[in-house]
Amino acid sequence: MTRRIMTGPRWAAVVAAILLIGGAVYWFAPQTLLYDVTVDETVPTIEPEERDDGEDDPEPDGPSVVSDGEFVTQEHETTGTAQLIRNADGTHQIVFHGLDTSNGPDLRVWLTDQAVDPNEWFVFDDGYHAELGELKGNKGDQAYPVPDSVDLDKVSSVSIWCVRFGVSFGAATLVADA
Repeated sequence: MTRRIMTGPRWAAVVAAILLIGGAVYWFAPQTLLYDVTVDETVPTIEPEERDDGEDDPEPDGPSVVSDGEFVTQEHETTGTAQLIRNADGTHQIVFHGLDTSNGPDLRVWLTDQAVDPNEWFVFDDGYHAELGELKGNKGDQAYPVPDSVDLDKVSSVSIWCVRFGVSFGAATLVADA
C-alpha cells in the first residue's frame, strides 16, 4: 500500500479553500441568523400627552416622551416602536418596545438626520449620525442612554445599522409629540 501525500498545487488549493471559507464565515457571520438574542430590560412606558390649551407645560416631574415612531423594515424585517425620552434629570435615552429584527454582525443603534424610506437602506451614514452603542439584542425591550454630545435638534430617526455591510436593518422616524 502506497501512501500519497498531498503536495504542490493541491495542498495550496486546500489551504486557500479553508482560508476562504473561514474568512467568509467570519465576515458574513451567517451563524447569527440561526439564533436570536432577546433582551427584556425594564424600560419606561410613557404615553405621550396631548396638549389642548396651546400653552407650554411646566417641566415634567418624571420622564416624558420627546418623540416616537414605529420601526419599518429595510434590509431585514423589523417591527417595534422607538421613543426618545427626556428623563426628569434632563438626560435622554432611546427606548425600544417590542423590537423584533434579524440578528446579524456588527449591529449598532444610530440616531440620524435622515428620512426613513423602506427602499433606502444605505442613507443613514450620509449625514449627521450618532452611535449609541451595539444593539443589545435583536428582540425585546431595551434602552440606550443618549450622550449629551448628541445634537438632538438634528435627529429625526433611529436606525438599527449594520456597520459591516453599511445597511439599515430597520429604522423609525421620530415624530415630536405635540
